[in-house]
Order: sequence, then structure tokens, then C-alpha cells
Amino acid sequence: MKYKYLVGLLATLPTAYSLAATDVASMATQLEPKVIEWRHHFHQNPELSNREFKTAEYIAKYMRSLGMDVQTGVAKTGVVAILDSGKPGPVVALRADMDGLPVPEQVDLPWKSTQKGEFNGKEVPVMHACGHDTHMAMLMGAATILNEKKESLRGKIKFIFQPAEEGAPEGETGGAEVMVKEGVLKNPEVDVIFGLHINSRTDVGKVKYRHGGIMAAVDPFKVVIKGKQAHGAYPWLSVDPIVTSAQVVMGLQTIVSREIQLVDEAAVVTVGSIHGGVRSNIIPNEVELVGTIRTLSDASREHIYESLPRKVNAIAESMGAKAEVTLPLDYSYPVTFNEPSLMDTMLPTLVKTAGQENVINTKATTGAEDFSFFQKEVPGLYLFVGGKPKDTPMSDAPAHHTPEFYVDDSGMKLGVELLTNLTIDYMKLNK
Repeated sequence: MKYKYLVGLLATLPTAYSLAATDVASMATQLEPKVIEWRHHFHQNPELSNREFKTAEYIAKYMRSLGMDVQTGVAKTGVVAILDSGKPGPVVALRADMDGLPVPEQVDLPWKSTQKGEFNGKEVPVMHACGHDTHMAMLMGAATILNEKKESLRGKIKFIFQPAEEGAPEGETGGAEVMVKEGVLKNPEVDVIFGLHINSRTDVGKVKYRHGGIMAAVDPFKVVIKGKQAHGAYPWLSVDPIVTSAQVVMGLQTIVSREIQLVDEAAVVTVGSIHGGVRSNIIPNEVELVGTIRTLSDASREHIYESLPRKVNAIAESMGAKAEVTLPLDYSYPVTFNEPSLMDTMLPTLVKTAGQENVINTKATTGAEDFSFFQKEVPGLYLFVGGKPKDTPMSDAPAHHTPEFYVDDSGMKLGVELLTNLTIDYMKLNK
């Protein structure tokens, strides 16, 4: 097998019932060139959501080479591998996402992506513009170490390689929600799940955490304002859906500014698309608005679910128009929520792995993650790992989901160590 040499590579390293963080760090250092090789392969060969066929095949082949029980085709293209220590203990799940994005890469790398794919019927460039290539490589690295030292473990580990985190193509379902529905957290039942995301604006070597909500729930919505068409020269003959829509947009902003207790947490209501009318001198029959809601607590989410249609309908009625509200529009993710007591329990693992000075209590972000579907079923932690070279100014650090996106290979070693140590320590604490 292509990867058999890894067994010999790691066999000389220390074994003990409870592996020390220094042992894991040493193993991760020796394994790092292979982790980088995996990352470069994934980066050069990205695939879009629900189309990760070759990616899944590559992962499954390697996980089988470790002697694990491997299941493919989970939620269409997902891969799940199980490591059984042969001893009773908890079931720990570790997750990495697999999909790339329809983004043209503009970073000049030897392992740059030139791949093409099809997105909603159109040919598009494909790039790992959010770091999922590193997530897969880090999880494979952790799997290698944990498998080599399984005599030191108790219980089982589920390695979950998830498709379609960025959202399934139009007309399809996918991602963590589908994996959960298909029973990925069952047989055997998972006790805890850990995941991480590399971050292009956090220094290599640092890890960010947060108790409670760390990433927002996301709920797209659509509003259709129905009025009465008329000539633009005679607006009194119309029920103007454009003017009504303008008032709706402004009215929706008062939900966050006047109804949400922002000293506790952020919330966002954004209208991102407005379509209506075809000519300058025709007032149309209807206007369509599409937007997104981001919240960091169930209470805020529930409040906006009630408030948004109430405001839209009241404004429309005041103008003599009618409104149709669809909420959620299609996909909908809950809050990515780090269970506070679990965060307290595992925080020492972060400190011993990265060093106290490199462990940062971060603010929540209004970005969203479907890892939250796993956390709705079992306790879980989601962390951010640094991928920005230390000599790169923050002002020059590229954003995720852009053609300029870049994270450094050196950031992955900490991710491998964290996934490994979180698993070992959780098993040690929950015999």
C-alpha cells in the first residue's frame, strides 16, 4: 500500500496508556510532510458540493489502508471510518468538510487549482477557497496517529468526512443535516464531536475558542410584495410594490436596532437581492426581496421569525399591498454552539497543546457552519485554527471565499495535534 511506510515512521515513537502532548507533537512533526502532501493533492483537485466523488475515493482508500471499517456514500459522497480500540469507552467523532467553491483561484502556487465544475447548470472554476483541503488533511493526520496508538485508547472514534458544507446544489439536499438524518451519529452512538476550521486571518500556531454560540444560525428568507401595475406617469392608479418594498427594507432594520438586546449578542437581517419592474415608466405588479437572518441564540432567532413577517405584512397592508413571506427560504442552519461545560472540560487540552499564550477566547462570528447540526444531537466543540503566516500583516490577509484566499501549510500541524489530544483527553476523562 502507498501509505504503509507511515506505520514504520510512527512505530518508533512513545507508547503509553495516556499519550503525552509532547508525544503527539513529536508524531505530528514527523507526519507533517505527508499531511502537507495530502493538502496539496486536495487543493489541486477540488470538487463542488455533493460532487466530491474522487475526493471521497482518495480518503476512503487511505482510511482502509489503516485497517479501519470504512463506509462510503453517506449523504451522497461522505466517508465515515471507525477506529475501534477493542476496549470499552466513549465514542468520539471528529469531522472535516470536503467541498470546494465555485471560485477562480488567483494565488500563484505550484499546487494551484485549475479545475472546472458545474454549478446550477453553468461551468465554473473550482477552488478550495475556505480551507476544507486543510481540514481533510488534518483529520487524516489525526487518524494516522490515533490508529497507530490505538492500544493507548479506550472506546471508538468516528472520522466523519462530510460533503456539501457550503450548501447543496439547487434542487438537492446535503451536508451535515443529511448525515445526521442518515444516522451518522448512531451505530455506535456518538458521545461527543469535535471539529475545527482553519482561519486565514489568525496567526499560525494560535487556536480560538468560545463558550456558547461561536457561529451564527442562518435563515434565508424571501418576501414577495404584490401591488397593482400602472403607468409611471399616473402613480395614483397603482399600488406601488417598489415604494412598499423600500419601506419594508427600512422596517426590517429596526428588528435588530430596536428589538434585539445587542449588548448580549449580535444579530443581522440583510436584504441582499431586490427584483421588480422592467421599464422606467411602468410601476410593476410585484417585487421580490431575498435576504438572510443571522442570530447567535435560539431566543433571538425565534424573535426574528415572529417579527419579520409581522412587520412585512403590516407595512404592506398600510400601503394597500399584499405580501407573501417564505421563512426559511431553503436551507437553514442552527447556531454553532459550544456546550459550555464541555468547553470548560477541554480547555486545558487546548492550553497544553498550543500554549497558554496561543489560546484565544474569541468573539462570535455571524458566519454560519452546518457543524451545528451535529451539535444539536450531541455535545460538541468547534474551534478556529490559525493559517495566516506570522510575517503577513493582517491588512494583507485574504478573506475566505475569495480568489485570493490562502492559508499556510504550517498551520495544519496544530490542527492535527488538537484533534488527537481532544480525543485522547476526552477518552481519559470518560472511561
